[in-house]
Amino acid sequence: MAPPDAAPDHRHAVAASFLGWTLDAFDFFLVVLALTDIGKEFHATGPQMAFAVSMTLMMRPVGAFIFGLMADRYGRRLPLMIDLVFFSVVEVASGLAPNYATFLVLRALFGIGMGGEWGVGASLAMEKAPRHRRGFLSGLLQEGYATGYLLAAVCYRFVYPHWGWRPMFFIGGVPALLAVYVRWGVTESEVWQRSRRADWSHLVGAIVRHWDTFLYIFVMMTMMNFVSHGTQDMYPTFLKTYRGYSPEAASNITMFYNVGAILGGIVIGRYSDRVGRKRAMVTALLLAIVAIVPWAYGSTTAMLLAGSFTLQFMVQGAWGVVPAHLNELAPDEVRSFLPGFAYQCGVAAAGNVAYLEAVLAGRMSYAHAMAATALVVFVLAAVVVAPGRERHGAEFGAAP
Repeated sequence: MAPPDAAPDHRHAVAASFLGWTLDAFDFFLVVLALTDIGKEFHATGPQMAFAVSMTLMMRPVGAFIFGLMADRYGRRLPLMIDLVFFSVVEVASGLAPNYATFLVLRALFGIGMGGEWGVGASLAMEKAPRHRRGFLSGLLQEGYATGYLLAAVCYRFVYPHWGWRPMFFIGGVPALLAVYVRWGVTESEVWQRSRRADWSHLVGAIVRHWDTFLYIFVMMTMMNFVSHGTQDMYPTFLKTYRGYSPEAASNITMFYNVGAILGGIVIGRYSDRVGRKRAMVTALLLAIVAIVPWAYGSTTAMLLAGSFTLQFMVQGAWGVVPAHLNELAPDEVRSFLPGFAYQCGVAAAGNVAYLEAVLAGRMSYAHAMAATALVVFVLAAVVVAPGRERHGAEFGAAP
């Protein structure tokens, strides 16, 4: 039976948010995995295709701004359903793109949809979750991202060899069906109903009053996005172009290390329920440094597997704490907008990391470019997280 501080339908809310983030990431990582193949068809260079990935990341704040404001003003459910349908339509259209310019525009639009989903879904799930399990459920929710990456690798492994890259994007229409589940399986957030603002002026005033919280979350999430995108987005390309693996072998490795990512998010998320959010994140970030050498320089497939599994266990372990940590830091009245927009602004600030790695790889070995990037971002992220704020186990919706 659900504890008193949990909404009766909190499992449905977490499931809906998890699946939304899973399918969002699935669509995004289809591009990452098929990057070289799409580039060949469109006669685009490596840096140009890396820019398509960066464009998606840079447009995510727009989606967080629009859908976050809608969710804090009108409730969590309706904006979430609209967003799910929007990014599903754009994803299907990406599979029909006739040239690079059209594809780039569609990936920018997809970034708007991707940016809107996290803040709305995370606030809905965390507001309904029991406080004593918030870290565990946070890890489960956030690892929808790694689960989406895993499913994209499976799709690339079994669909691409037979039908090419375009049909993979048609599968991206599936998230639209999730809107039906949200409509019938999830009730509105009780916390939002108690804390919602009467009009737009009151909502804007609440946002302005908490500018310092926004600024801190923005800096932290900039570094956390350097951590994730700096170790994920170009790794399949690294495996294929630098290490010489076939697309099938690269997708097998990708599937393997994403299992580590999923486990890491859940384990470290649960660990944060016991020791606190900051301590859990810093521990995972520093332990990730140990895995850099086998991850980038492993001389055998076994070493690459061990390195990538361990590194992504720690990277996504730190990320698994993020939904709980950010939603605890945010005030009730702007819980969808403030964490979501600050998070996605951090994505935009770090969105050029894939492009920078591609450029660095042209001036030094790909392994050196990956390893140097990873070391720098792990250390800097730990330095930013460690002295920051924390409201571990904060009660949501309490009377002021």
